[in-house]
Amino acid sequence: MRPYEVMIIYEPGLEEEAVRAAVDRSTQLIRAQGGSPGRIDRWGKRRLAYEINHQREGYYVLVEAAAEPAVMAALDRSLLLADEVLRHKVIRLPDRVAGRPSRAGAPAPFAASEAAERTQRPNGA
Repeated sequence: MRPYEVMIIYEPGLEEEAVRAAVDRSTQLIRAQGGSPGRIDRWGKRRLAYEINHQREGYYVLVEAAAEPAVMAALDRSLLLADEVLRHKVIRLPDRVAGRPSRAGAPAPFAASEAAERTQRPNGA
């Protein structure tokens, strides 16, 4: 399973219970397909950087989850079709950021490219 963050911006006119029910539907979808939702951070109403669907505010929710890519694709589709969602973004977190150790024996991508550059430069310049 891979770590993900999902940022969801709901319409500002929704009641607290409606937002809670919408978030519960998303977490149930993740659980039903074998994923495990983690921390849910409700930021509340915030001013948007730009107007979306004639709305200047939105209700922000951040959901952390661990799931397979197919599960998150299904969640992405369900959020795309949900009428109460203004915008959403599903992001796969790198293993280093998610607090998981990288694979043993596999070099970090940056370290490998840095080592290649050093061998190509004469005298370490």
